[in-house]
Amino acid sequence: MRYSCFSWLAAAALAVAPLAAQTPPDAVTQLLRQLTQAPGPSGFEEPVAKIMAAELGPLTAGTLQYDGLGSLIARQGNSGPRIMLDAHMDELGGMVRRIRPDGFLSMQMLGGWLDQALPGQRWTIIGSHGPVQAVTIIPDVHIAGAAERGRMIPRDEIFLDVGARSAADVAALGIAPGDPFVPWSPFEVLANQRYVGKAWDDRIGCAVMIEIARRLAQAPHPNQIFYAATVQEEIGERGAATAAEVIKPDIGIALEAGITSDVPGVSPEAVQERLGGGPGLFLWDPSELPNRKLVAWIEGVARQAGIPLQTDLVGGYGDDSSVIQKSNGGVPTVNLVIPTRYTHAHNGMIQRSDFDRTVDLVVAILQHLDHASAAQIRDFSRP
Repeated sequence: MRYSCFSWLAAAALAVAPLAAQTPPDAVTQLLRQLTQAPGPSGFEEPVAKIMAAELGPLTAGTLQYDGLGSLIARQGNSGPRIMLDAHMDELGGMVRRIRPDGFLSMQMLGGWLDQALPGQRWTIIGSHGPVQAVTIIPDVHIAGAAERGRMIPRDEIFLDVGARSAADVAALGIAPGDPFVPWSPFEVLANQRYVGKAWDDRIGCAVMIEIARRLAQAPHPNQIFYAATVQEEIGERGAATAAEVIKPDIGIALEAGITSDVPGVSPEAVQERLGGGPGLFLWDPSELPNRKLVAWIEGVARQAGIPLQTDLVGGYGDDSSVIQKSNGGVPTVNLVIPTRYTHAHNGMIQRSDFDRTVDLVVAILQHLDHASAAQIRDFSRP
Protein backbone atom coordinates (compact mmCIF):
# COMPACT_ATOMS: atom_id res chain seq x y z
CA MET A 1 0.00 0.00 0.00
CA ARG A 2 2.78 2.43 0.89
CA TYR A 3 4.55 1.77 -2.43
CA SER A 4 1.40 2.28 -4.51
CA CYS A 5 0.60 5.52 -2.69
CA PHE A 6 4.07 6.91 -3.37
CA SER A 7 3.87 5.73 -6.98
CA TRP A 8 0.56 7.56 -7.42
CA LEU A 9 2.06 10.76 -5.99
CA ALA A 10 5.07 10.51 -8.27
CA ALA A 11 2.87 9.93 -11.31
CA ALA A 12 0.69 12.89 -10.35
CA ALA A 13 3.74 15.12 -10.03
CA LEU A 14 5.00 14.05 -13.45
CA ALA A 15 1.56 14.63 -14.96
CA VAL A 16 1.31 18.14 -13.56
CA ALA A 17 4.83 19.28 -14.44
CA PRO A 18 4.46 19.30 -18.26
CA LEU A 19 1.12 21.14 -17.97
CA ALA A 20 2.73 23.87 -15.88
CA ALA A 21 5.57 24.11 -18.38
CA GLN A 22 3.12 24.48 -21.28
CA THR A 23 1.05 27.23 -19.64
CA PRO A 24 3.41 29.80 -18.13
CA PRO A 25 1.70 32.64 -16.27
CA ASP A 26 1.09 35.78 -18.29
CA ALA A 27 2.14 39.27 -17.20
CA VAL A 28 -1.17 39.97 -15.46
CA THR A 29 -0.98 36.75 -13.44
CA GLN A 30 2.56 37.64 -12.43
CA LEU A 31 1.42 41.12 -11.39
CA LEU A 32 -1.42 39.68 -9.32
CA ARG A 33 0.97 37.24 -7.66
CA GLN A 34 3.43 40.03 -6.85
CA LEU A 35 0.78 42.33 -5.42
CA THR A 36 -1.07 39.78 -3.33
CA GLN A 37 2.12 38.36 -1.80
CA ALA A 38 3.55 41.76 -0.85
CA PRO A 39 3.17 42.52 2.88
CA GLY A 40 1.32 45.76 3.57
CA PRO A 41 -1.08 46.04 6.50
CA SER A 42 -2.64 49.41 7.34
CA GLY A 43 0.06 51.93 8.12
CA PHE A 44 2.85 49.73 6.69
CA GLU A 45 2.10 49.88 2.96
CA GLU A 46 5.62 50.71 1.69
CA PRO A 47 6.31 47.32 -0.02
CA VAL A 48 3.09 47.69 -2.00
CA ALA A 49 3.76 51.35 -2.77
CA LYS A 50 7.13 50.35 -4.19
CA ILE A 51 5.42 47.99 -6.66
CA MET A 52 2.78 50.58 -7.55
CA ALA A 53 5.41 53.26 -8.18
CA ALA A 54 7.48 50.93 -10.36
CA GLU A 55 4.42 50.04 -12.44
CA LEU A 56 2.67 53.42 -12.64
CA GLY A 57 5.75 55.62 -12.97
CA PRO A 58 6.63 54.74 -16.58
CA LEU A 59 2.95 54.96 -17.59
CA THR A 60 2.31 58.44 -16.16
CA ALA A 61 5.20 60.55 -17.46
CA GLY A 62 6.93 61.02 -14.12
CA THR A 63 3.93 62.56 -12.34
CA LEU A 64 4.24 60.40 -9.21
CA GLN A 65 3.73 62.16 -5.89
CA TYR A 66 2.76 61.20 -2.34
CA ASP A 67 0.40 62.85 0.09
CA GLY A 68 1.28 63.35 3.74
CA LEU A 69 -0.02 59.91 4.79
CA GLY A 70 1.82 57.98 2.09
CA SER A 71 -0.86 57.53 -0.57
CA LEU A 72 0.65 57.46 -4.05
CA ILE A 73 -0.87 59.67 -6.77
CA ALA A 74 -0.07 59.66 -10.51
CA ARG A 75 -1.73 61.43 -13.45
CA GLN A 76 -2.43 60.83 -17.12
CA GLY A 77 -3.72 63.78 -19.18
CA ASN A 78 -3.44 67.53 -18.73
CA SER A 79 -6.95 68.72 -19.54
CA GLY A 80 -10.56 67.69 -19.05
CA PRO A 81 -12.48 66.61 -15.95
CA ARG A 82 -10.41 65.50 -12.97
CA ILE A 83 -11.24 61.80 -12.52
CA MET A 84 -9.99 60.08 -9.36
CA LEU A 85 -9.46 56.32 -9.60
CA ASP A 86 -8.90 54.89 -6.14
CA ALA A 87 -7.63 51.53 -4.90
CA HIS A 88 -6.23 51.01 -1.42
CA MET A 89 -2.88 49.33 -0.87
CA ASP A 90 -3.36 48.17 2.72
CA GLU A 91 -4.55 44.73 3.71
CA LEU A 92 -5.87 43.24 6.92
CA GLY A 93 -3.13 42.35 9.34
CA GLY A 94 -1.99 43.27 12.80
CA MET A 95 0.77 44.51 15.07
CA VAL A 96 2.70 42.81 17.84
CA ARG A 97 1.12 44.11 21.03
CA ARG A 98 3.06 42.57 23.92
CA ILE A 99 5.86 40.00 24.28
CA ARG A 100 5.25 37.55 27.11
CA PRO A 101 8.08 36.14 29.24
CA ASP A 102 7.38 32.70 27.72
CA GLY A 103 7.97 34.03 24.17
CA PHE A 104 4.37 34.19 22.98
CA LEU A 105 3.13 37.43 21.40
CA SER A 106 -0.22 39.11 21.92
CA MET A 107 -1.82 40.79 18.92
CA GLN A 108 -3.39 44.11 17.97
CA MET A 109 -5.45 43.37 14.88
CA LEU A 110 -5.72 45.94 12.09
CA GLY A 111 -9.02 45.91 10.21
CA GLY A 112 -12.22 43.89 10.39
CA TRP A 113 -11.21 40.36 11.34
CA LEU A 114 -13.60 37.62 12.38
CA ASP A 115 -12.30 35.98 15.54
CA GLN A 116 -12.86 32.55 13.98
CA ALA A 117 -10.43 33.43 11.15
CA LEU A 118 -7.49 33.85 13.54
CA PRO A 119 -6.55 30.57 15.33
CA GLY A 120 -4.24 27.99 13.77
CA GLN A 121 -3.09 30.22 10.90
CA ARG A 122 0.35 31.11 9.57
CA TRP A 123 1.58 34.70 9.58
CA THR A 124 4.63 36.73 8.60
CA ILE A 125 5.97 39.25 11.12
CA ILE A 126 8.08 42.06 9.63
CA GLY A 127 10.79 42.56 12.23
CA SER A 128 13.95 44.64 12.23
CA HIS A 129 16.01 41.63 11.07
CA GLY A 130 13.57 40.73 8.29
CA PRO A 131 10.49 38.51 8.00
CA VAL A 132 9.78 35.96 10.73
CA GLN A 133 7.24 33.16 10.30
CA ALA A 134 4.67 32.61 13.03
CA VAL A 135 1.57 30.57 13.77
CA THR A 136 -1.40 31.48 15.94
CA ILE A 137 -2.16 29.05 18.75
CA ILE A 138 -5.20 26.75 18.67
CA PRO A 139 -6.44 24.21 21.25
CA ASP A 140 -5.43 20.60 20.63
CA VAL A 141 -8.51 18.49 19.90
CA HIS A 142 -7.05 15.57 21.85
CA ILE A 143 -7.30 17.44 25.14
CA ALA A 144 -10.16 19.84 24.43
CA GLY A 145 -13.36 19.21 26.35
CA ALA A 146 -16.79 19.07 24.71
CA ALA A 147 -17.52 22.72 25.51
CA GLU A 148 -14.12 23.82 24.20
CA ARG A 149 -14.61 22.05 20.87
CA GLY A 150 -17.65 24.13 19.96
CA ARG A 151 -16.50 27.44 21.45
CA MET A 152 -15.35 30.34 19.32
CA ILE A 153 -12.01 31.54 20.66
CA PRO A 154 -11.96 35.29 21.33
CA ARG A 155 -8.98 37.16 19.92
CA ASP A 156 -7.64 38.16 23.32
CA GLU A 157 -6.98 34.45 23.99
CA ILE A 158 -5.02 33.98 20.74
CA PHE A 159 -1.25 34.48 20.62
CA LEU A 160 1.46 34.33 17.98
CA ASP A 161 4.04 31.54 18.35
CA VAL A 162 7.40 32.11 16.60
CA GLY A 163 9.07 29.10 18.20
CA ALA A 164 10.66 31.23 20.91
CA ARG A 165 11.24 29.95 24.44
CA SER A 166 11.54 33.38 26.06
CA ALA A 167 11.25 37.10 25.50
CA ALA A 168 15.01 37.13 24.88
CA ASP A 169 14.53 34.66 22.01
CA VAL A 170 11.93 36.99 20.48
CA ALA A 171 14.24 39.99 20.78
CA ALA A 172 17.03 38.03 19.10
CA LEU A 173 14.72 37.50 16.11
CA GLY A 174 14.40 41.28 15.76
CA ILE A 175 10.77 41.43 16.89
CA ALA A 176 9.47 44.25 19.07
CA PRO A 177 6.06 45.66 20.06
CA GLY A 178 4.54 47.57 17.16
CA ASP A 179 6.01 45.37 14.44
CA PRO A 180 3.43 44.53 11.74
CA PHE A 181 2.32 41.09 10.66
CA VAL A 182 0.24 39.80 7.75
CA PRO A 183 -1.29 36.47 6.72
CA TRP A 184 1.05 33.98 5.09
CA SER A 185 -0.86 32.65 2.08
CA PRO A 186 0.95 31.87 -1.18
CA PHE A 187 -0.74 32.79 -4.45
CA GLU A 188 -2.08 29.80 -6.41
CA VAL A 189 -3.93 29.30 -9.69
CA LEU A 190 -6.92 26.96 -9.30
CA ALA A 191 -9.36 25.48 -11.80
CA ASN A 192 -11.33 27.72 -14.17
CA GLN A 193 -8.76 30.52 -13.91
CA ARG A 194 -9.68 31.16 -10.31
CA TYR A 195 -6.86 32.63 -8.25
CA VAL A 196 -6.43 32.17 -4.51
CA GLY A 197 -4.30 34.33 -2.23
CA LYS A 198 -4.35 36.89 0.53
CA ALA A 199 -5.11 40.61 0.34
CA TRP A 200 -7.38 40.69 -2.72
CA ASP A 201 -9.02 43.45 -0.69
CA ASP A 202 -7.68 45.55 -2.29
CA ARG A 203 -4.67 44.42 -4.29
CA ILE A 204 -7.14 43.37 -6.97
CA GLY A 205 -8.18 47.01 -7.29
CA CYS A 206 -4.52 48.06 -7.42
CA ALA A 207 -3.89 45.62 -10.28
CA VAL A 208 -6.97 46.86 -12.18
CA MET A 209 -5.67 50.41 -11.83
CA ILE A 210 -2.25 49.46 -13.21
CA GLU A 211 -3.77 47.71 -16.22
CA ILE A 212 -6.04 50.70 -16.93
CA ALA A 213 -3.01 52.98 -16.85
CA ARG A 214 -1.18 50.60 -19.20
CA ARG A 215 -4.04 50.69 -21.71
CA LEU A 216 -4.59 54.44 -21.56
CA ALA A 217 -0.89 55.24 -21.87
CA GLN A 218 -1.34 54.30 -25.54
CA ALA A 219 -4.98 55.32 -26.13
CA PRO A 220 -6.69 58.72 -26.26
CA HIS A 221 -9.06 59.91 -23.53
CA PRO A 222 -10.53 63.37 -22.78
CA ASN A 223 -9.74 63.52 -19.06
CA GLN A 224 -7.18 64.11 -16.36
CA ILE A 225 -7.02 60.70 -14.74
CA PHE A 226 -5.56 60.60 -11.24
CA TYR A 227 -4.50 57.15 -10.06
CA ALA A 228 -4.62 57.11 -6.26
CA ALA A 229 -3.13 54.10 -4.46
CA THR A 230 -4.26 54.90 -0.95
CA VAL A 231 -3.26 53.87 2.57
CA GLN A 232 -5.14 52.94 5.74
CA GLU A 233 -8.52 52.18 4.17
CA GLU A 234 -9.13 49.23 6.48
CA ILE A 235 -8.92 51.43 9.56
CA GLY A 236 -11.06 54.35 8.44
CA GLU A 237 -10.55 55.33 4.78
CA ARG A 238 -7.83 57.75 5.88
CA GLY A 239 -5.59 57.79 2.81
CA ALA A 240 -8.45 58.40 0.39
CA ALA A 241 -9.46 61.47 2.38
CA THR A 242 -6.01 63.04 2.18
CA ALA A 243 -5.48 62.00 -1.47
CA ALA A 244 -8.82 63.56 -2.45
CA GLU A 245 -7.69 66.81 -0.82
CA VAL A 246 -4.68 66.81 -3.14
CA ILE A 247 -6.56 65.75 -6.30
CA LYS A 248 -9.79 67.75 -5.89
CA PRO A 249 -11.69 65.39 -8.21
CA ASP A 250 -14.75 66.14 -10.33
CA ILE A 251 -15.71 62.44 -10.50
CA GLY A 252 -14.58 59.57 -8.23
CA ILE A 253 -14.42 55.83 -8.91
CA ALA A 254 -13.30 53.42 -6.19
CA LEU A 255 -12.02 50.02 -7.35
CA GLU A 256 -12.62 47.40 -4.68
CA ALA A 257 -13.09 43.74 -3.82
CA GLY A 258 -16.75 42.72 -3.80
CA ILE A 259 -18.56 40.01 -1.84
CA THR A 260 -20.05 36.89 -3.44
CA SER A 261 -23.14 34.82 -2.74
CA ASP A 262 -22.07 31.72 -4.69
CA VAL A 263 -20.88 29.70 -1.70
CA PRO A 264 -22.94 27.49 0.61
CA GLY A 265 -24.76 29.23 3.43
CA VAL A 266 -24.87 32.78 2.03
CA SER A 267 -28.32 34.35 1.67
CA PRO A 268 -29.11 36.13 -1.60
CA GLU A 269 -30.56 38.87 0.59
CA ALA A 270 -27.07 39.52 1.94
CA VAL A 271 -25.19 39.76 -1.39
CA GLN A 272 -25.85 38.77 -5.00
CA GLU A 273 -22.53 38.85 -6.87
CA ARG A 274 -20.97 35.65 -8.18
CA LEU A 275 -17.59 34.72 -9.56
CA GLY A 276 -17.56 34.91 -13.35
CA GLY A 277 -20.51 37.29 -13.51
CA GLY A 278 -18.43 40.34 -14.40
CA PRO A 279 -17.68 43.53 -12.47
CA GLY A 280 -20.02 44.72 -9.75
CA LEU A 281 -21.50 48.12 -8.96
CA PHE A 282 -22.66 48.91 -5.44
CA LEU A 283 -26.00 50.69 -5.27
CA TRP A 284 -25.69 51.09 -1.50
CA ASP A 285 -23.48 50.24 1.43
CA PRO A 286 -23.57 51.72 4.94
CA SER A 287 -20.73 54.14 4.16
CA GLU A 288 -21.77 55.44 0.74
CA LEU A 289 -24.79 56.14 -1.46
CA PRO A 290 -23.55 56.51 -5.05
CA ASN A 291 -24.52 59.31 -7.40
CA ARG A 292 -27.63 58.10 -9.29
CA LYS A 293 -26.74 59.82 -12.55
CA LEU A 294 -23.25 58.35 -12.53
CA VAL A 295 -24.69 54.88 -11.84
CA ALA A 296 -27.10 55.16 -14.78
CA TRP A 297 -24.35 56.53 -17.03
CA ILE A 298 -22.00 53.64 -16.19
CA GLU A 299 -24.79 51.10 -16.74
CA GLY A 300 -25.27 52.62 -20.20
CA VAL A 301 -21.56 52.35 -21.00
CA ALA A 302 -21.55 48.71 -19.89
CA ARG A 303 -24.55 47.88 -22.09
CA GLN A 304 -23.00 49.63 -25.09
CA ALA A 305 -19.71 47.76 -24.58
CA GLY A 306 -21.43 44.41 -24.02
CA ILE A 307 -19.88 44.01 -20.56
CA PRO A 308 -22.02 42.21 -17.94
CA LEU A 309 -22.48 44.35 -14.83
CA GLN A 310 -23.67 43.01 -11.49
CA THR A 311 -25.37 45.40 -9.07
CA ASP A 312 -25.56 44.88 -5.34
CA LEU A 313 -26.53 46.42 -2.00
CA VAL A 314 -24.23 45.23 0.78
CA GLY A 315 -24.45 45.77 4.52
CA GLY A 316 -21.43 45.68 6.81
CA TYR A 317 -19.17 47.30 4.21
CA GLY A 318 -17.23 50.55 3.99
CA ASP A 319 -14.90 51.85 1.30
CA ASP A 320 -12.90 54.81 0.06
CA SER A 321 -15.75 56.16 -2.10
CA SER A 322 -17.43 57.28 1.12
CA VAL A 323 -14.76 59.92 1.79
CA ILE A 324 -14.11 60.82 -1.85
CA GLN A 325 -17.74 61.85 -2.28
CA LYS A 326 -17.45 64.22 0.68
CA SER A 327 -14.39 66.02 -0.73
CA ASN A 328 -14.11 69.09 -2.99
CA GLY A 329 -17.60 70.33 -2.15
CA GLY A 330 -19.20 67.00 -3.05
CA VAL A 331 -18.10 64.54 -5.75
CA PRO A 332 -20.26 62.13 -7.79
CA THR A 333 -18.74 58.79 -6.84
CA VAL A 334 -19.32 55.06 -7.34
CA ASN A 335 -17.78 51.87 -5.99
CA LEU A 336 -16.92 49.33 -8.73
CA VAL A 337 -15.94 45.89 -7.42
CA ILE A 338 -14.35 42.67 -8.59
CA PRO A 339 -16.33 39.74 -7.10
CA THR A 340 -14.25 38.06 -4.39
CA ARG A 341 -14.87 35.05 -2.17
CA TYR A 342 -13.67 34.94 1.45
CA THR A 343 -12.52 38.53 1.94
CA HIS A 344 -10.88 39.50 5.25
CA ALA A 345 -9.36 36.05 5.66
CA HIS A 346 -6.16 34.21 4.70
CA ASN A 347 -7.38 32.74 1.42
CA GLY A 348 -9.55 34.83 -0.89
CA MET A 349 -10.58 33.82 -4.40
CA ILE A 350 -11.17 35.77 -7.61
CA GLN A 351 -11.83 34.81 -11.22
CA ARG A 352 -9.60 36.14 -13.98
CA SER A 353 -12.46 36.96 -16.37
CA ASP A 354 -13.97 39.33 -13.77
CA PHE A 355 -10.64 41.14 -13.57
CA ASP A 356 -10.36 41.47 -17.35
CA ARG A 357 -13.94 42.70 -17.75
CA THR A 358 -13.48 45.26 -15.00
CA VAL A 359 -10.45 46.68 -16.79
CA ASP A 360 -12.45 46.78 -20.04
CA LEU A 361 -15.34 48.57 -18.34
CA VAL A 362 -13.30 51.26 -16.63
CA VAL A 363 -11.29 51.94 -19.78
CA ALA A 364 -14.59 52.40 -21.68
CA ILE A 365 -15.88 54.70 -18.93
CA LEU A 366 -12.77 56.87 -19.07
CA GLN A 367 -12.78 57.09 -22.85
CA HIS A 368 -16.46 58.14 -22.97
CA LEU A 369 -16.43 60.50 -19.99
CA ASP A 370 -15.74 64.11 -20.98
CA HIS A 371 -16.55 67.69 -19.96
CA ALA A 372 -20.15 67.50 -21.19
CA SER A 373 -21.01 64.18 -19.53
CA ALA A 374 -19.22 65.09 -16.30
CA ALA A 375 -21.06 68.42 -16.17
CA GLN A 376 -24.40 66.67 -16.72
CA ILE A 377 -23.67 64.15 -13.98
CA ARG A 378 -22.73 66.96 -11.59
CA ASP A 379 -25.77 69.12 -12.45
CA PHE A 380 -28.40 68.91 -9.68
CA SER A 381 -30.54 71.69 -11.17
CA ARG A 382 -32.00 69.18 -13.60
CA PRO A 383 -33.15 65.58 -13.03
